[in-house]
Amino acid sequence: VHLVESGGAFVQPGESLRLSCAAAKMIFAGNVMGWYRQARGKPRELVALVSVDGGSTNYTDSVKGRFTISRDNSKNSVYLQMNNLKPEDTAVYYCNADVYRDYPKDYWGLGTQVFVAS
Repeated sequence: VHLVESGGAFVQPGESLRLSCAAAKMIFAGNVMGWYRQARGKPRELVALVSVDGGSTNYTDSVKGRFTISRDNSKNSVYLQMNNLKPEDTAVYYCNADVYRDYPKDYWGLGTQVFVAS
């Protein structure tokens, strides 16, 4: 297993979660890393990206100001701090190197489920 996501849970709107992803060095090292999500019945979408050195980040508009992506290169890990969660954030969240964004599911982990409801 090269990607292991964790931290998903059932939460109420307005609450926070921190997702973690442990990646194999062959995937993590030297690559832009991203968090993606897939809601039921919808295609997987990009949520956030973090540069190799962690100094630059990008977010999809719907999460700007609420989510923060970060990485720890000493641990081959990437994180997603999610604040002020909304029901529309409900999805399975995945991490991966951005270069593998369009690769089939064999190149992805199992993801972690986030469910936001009151």
